[in-house]
Amino acid sequence: MYINCKDFRTETLSSHLILQFNLIKHLPEQEQLNTLSKFKSEYNNLSEPEQFGIVMSNVKRLQTRLSAILFKLQFEEQVNNIKPDIMAVSAACEEIKKSKSFSKLLELVLLIGNYMNAGSRNAQTFGFNLSSLCKLKDTKSADQKTTLLHFLVEICEEKYPDVPNFIEDLQHLDKASKVSAENLEKNLRQMERQLQQLEKDLKIFPPPDNIHDKFVTKIFAVYAREHYQKLTRMHENMEKLYQNVMGYYAIDLKKVSVEEFLTDLNNFRTMFLQAAKENIRRREAEEKQRRARIAKEKAEKEKLERQQKKKRLLEMKTEGDETGVMDSLLEALQSGAAFRDRRKRTPRNC
Repeated sequence: MYINCKDFRTETLSSHLILQFNLIKHLPEQEQLNTLSKFKSEYNNLSEPEQFGIVMSNVKRLQTRLSAILFKLQFEEQVNNIKPDIMAVSAACEEIKKSKSFSKLLELVLLIGNYMNAGSRNAQTFGFNLSSLCKLKDTKSADQKTTLLHFLVEICEEKYPDVPNFIEDLQHLDKASKVSAENLEKNLRQMERQLQQLEKDLKIFPPPDNIHDKFVTKIFAVYAREHYQKLTRMHENMEKLYQNVMGYYAIDLKKVSVEEFLTDLNNFRTMFLQAAKENIRRREAEEKQRRARIAKEKAEKEKLERQQKKKRLLEMKTEGDETGVMDSLLEALQSGAAFRDRRKRTPRNC
């Protein structure tokens, strides 16, 4: 019997992986297989597991074959786990170094800090630790409603509209901040050990007894070695990039890891976005309050005007009634009507 290491379809890859894991995990010891092989003549009388053991005992270097096949099945997944992380960190480092908007932002932060520290021993500082960016939200206004970060965002929006573009410039930062450099190195070392073992096994692998046994020719050692070398070159370039960018910002790699550096920047990027949204909500709330105040003042003014108008109308009516009485009296006196009414009265009885 032989195990043909042919290309597997994507949709059946998981099932093959499970099969390989189980085969290796539950594979009998070589001594047990050798013992089972002695019962080849009684094959038909044996139980199914025993028959399987006898068949497996006929495969030369079974453990080696299974380990190699498992490595092949897992190889693409390993590459797909390592490569995107390397690319994310590399891209993020290049974006941080090249972003003019981010550089301008740092200038503004330094300027604001020097202005606030004027007269103190920290005045006219030439630089600051990038980890301090996240602390901008801890400095609050007298009313505790806004922070220095809100102020910075507002200044950028009003005076330096290009500065907030650093959010888009650092688009790989979020993914890069989740990458562990230690795990990358660990995964690459594991891949190297597996590849070396595979190459070693292939060199000492015995010639096949069966012409259909294509294990050595089908195994992918050359392909795997090429991809591994490509990954290692990418990883070396990534290390140079982040060492360069951290050196550019005078960060000690012995004290701050690349994960901490990228995480601090990504946290600040998130905080900046959040502060911008909070500023918008605050302005909307203030505008809403302003409109409500104007509407209230207008309503009170209209109410007062209505009251004053009503008062004037009442005064005019009263004044009009008094004028009418005097006019009637004058008219009665002039016409003598007032005296005629008096003459018509019935004399008193004595």
